Amino acid sequence: MREVRTQVAIVGAGPAGLLLGHMLHLEGIDNVVLEHRNREYVEKRVRAGVIEFGIANLLEEVGAGERMRREGLVHHGIELRYDNQVHRIPLSELADGRAYTVYGQQEVVKDLIDLRLAQGGPLYFDAEVTSIEDVNTKTPYVDATNAGEALRVRADFIAGCDGSFGASNRAIPSDVLRRYERVYPFSWLGILAEAPPATEELIYGRHEEGFVLYSMRSPTLSRLYLGVRPDDTLEQWSDDRIWSELAVRLSTDEGSKVNRGPIIDRGITAMRSIVVEPMRYGRLFLAGDAAHIVPPTGAKGMNLALADVRVLTEALRAFYSKRDERLLDAYSATCLERVWRAEEFSNYMTQMLHPNYDDGFENGVQHARLRQATQSREAATVLSRNYVDLNTL
Repeated sequence: MREVRTQVAIVGAGPAGLLLGHMLHLEGIDNVVLEHRNREYVEKRVRAGVIEFGIANLLEEVGAGERMRREGLVHHGIELRYDNQVHRIPLSELADGRAYTVYGQQEVVKDLIDLRLAQGGPLYFDAEVTSIEDVNTKTPYVDATNAGEALRVRADFIAGCDGSFGASNRAIPSDVLRRYERVYPFSWLGILAEAPPATEELIYGRHEEGFVLYSMRSPTLSRLYLGVRPDDTLEQWSDDRIWSELAVRLSTDEGSKVNRGPIIDRGITAMRSIVVEPMRYGRLFLAGDAAHIVPPTGAKGMNLALADVRVLTEALRAFYSKRDERLLDAYSATCLERVWRAEEFSNYMTQMLHPNYDDGFENGVQHARLRQATQSREAATVLSRNYVDLNTL
C-alpha cells in the first residue's frame, strides 16, 4: 500500500472539492484531492449553469474566474410564463444592481482542474474511496484504490465533497447522521442542443401540460428542460416529441419561438430535496451534495456547494494560522442556516411552477403564488434577492 501524508484530504473533484483544494493552496495548506471518476467524465458532466453574484465574485477573487468573466453570460432578469402570458422579473433592479452569470458547471470544473494541475497539486482521478477511518482522532485517513494500487491518504482533516451517495456520508454512523428528504412527484427531462438561444434571459414556464425552462450555456448552445412524470424514460421522448412539447409549453398569446438543433446531451433527473445534519463529525466535514441536494428550480446547487467551501476554507485557515478551532466547531451550524434558506427558496420555486396533475386545489394555490410574484413588487423583490445572491445575503 502506498501512503501519502497531507493536511487536508478532499474526497471528490466536483466544483466543491476542486475549489476547496485551490483555496487551501492559496492559504499554504497542503491538500490531496481524490476523484473516483476519470478526468474526461468529470469535465463533460453537464450540470448547473447559473452562478450567483457573490459566488461569481468569489471565483474571480481567488483567480478561478477569468474565463467565466470572459465567456459567461451576465443576466439581469428572468421571465415567468403562465396562462400564455409573459411576465419579466427585473432581478437586478430589485436586488441592488446585482446580476447572475450563466456559465456551465462543467466549465467551472475545467477551469479549476487546469489551475490545480498548473500548481502541481495532487489530484488523483480513478481513485475509488473504499473507506474513511479514524475521523474522531487527530490522524484520520482515506483508503482508496488508484490504477490497481492501494492508496492511503492520512490527513489532519477530511473534506467529503463526493455527493449524496459517496463514502463520506457512509463514514458517519447512522445514529449520528440525520437525513431529511422530500421526493417530488415529477422529474426533469433536460437536453443540451446545438442551437442559438431564442431568448436573452431564462424563461421559467408553468403550463397545464407541465413545467418548462428555457436556458442557455453559450450563444450557440441551448439548455432546455421539461417537467415529466417520475416514471418516464428517455425512450418515450423522441427528438420530435421534445421539440413539439417545448413549443407548446413556451407558447404565449404572441406565439412561440424555439430554435431547434442537434441534441448533444439528454437525461432525466428526479426532483428531490435532501439535508443531512450534522455537516461535521469529528474531523470529517461534509460540503456540497454530500450534505444537501436542492431541486434545480432555484438554481442553488453549485452555489450552495461553493458557499460551503468558503466557510470551510476560512475555518481551516483560522486553525492553521492561529490554532483557533471556533470556526471549525461552528461550521455545521453556520452552513445549515444558509442551506435551509436555500431549500425553502428552491421548494417555493418548484411548487409554484410544476402543475399538479391530480390536485386542483394545489393548482389554484400555484396560480395565486405566480400572480403574487408577478404583480407584487414586494414579492418580486424577495424572489429577486434570493435568486441572484442568496448565499451572501
